[in-house]
Amino acid sequence: MRDQTISGFLDRLADRVPAPGGGASAALHGAQAAALLGMVARYSDGPKHAEHERVIGRILAEADTLRERALQLAEDDAAAFTAVADSYRMPKDTDEEKAARSAAIAGALAAAAEPPARTIDLARRLVELAEELLPVGNRNVVTDVAAAAEAARAAATTARVNVEINLAGIKDERVRAELAGRAAGVDEIAARAERVTAAVREEINR
Repeated sequence: MRDQTISGFLDRLADRVPAPGGGASAALHGAQAAALLGMVARYSDGPKHAEHERVIGRILAEADTLRERALQLAEDDAAAFTAVADSYRMPKDTDEEKAARSAAIAGALAAAAEPPARTIDLARRLVELAEELLPVGNRNVVTDVAAAAEAARAAATTARVNVEINLAGIKDERVRAELAGRAAGVDEIAARAERVTAAVREEINR
């Protein structure tokens, strides 16, 4: 996926194929958020920002790491959802086949919920980095901190529905409860992202 052109990926996304879909899109929202934070951090070096050099350097390093992780999550999601589609195509003519198919579907759904759940975790961290970068970053690119926060919010909210759609088919109650708990944190992530955007809008509209 990471080697496709943007237009090629969008063509694939628009096609009638199991993957990529919403989960991969969520992860790519996260990748864009991380890239925007990296860009702002790179514009925030030099003498004018010397007092914040350590913080900005740490944010830059982590943003680059999270960008790579988000790309991997997009690929993981596409692979996991393909496995779900494959499990639904298993034979179901006999009781044994039905049982095997049911177990395979449940396992595949649990696996498919994990990449978007990790995307939620990643989005939370991206919003935290945006909160850190906002007061110390280069004011000429401060709107890109808001853009990063909004992309992270989209990553979280999109990933949430891709977790929730899988919950009903997961048989393991512990796994289901753990995934539901991670999805429940999205409202907080979205609210924090909104506060970053509101602060940026207040600053640029003074």
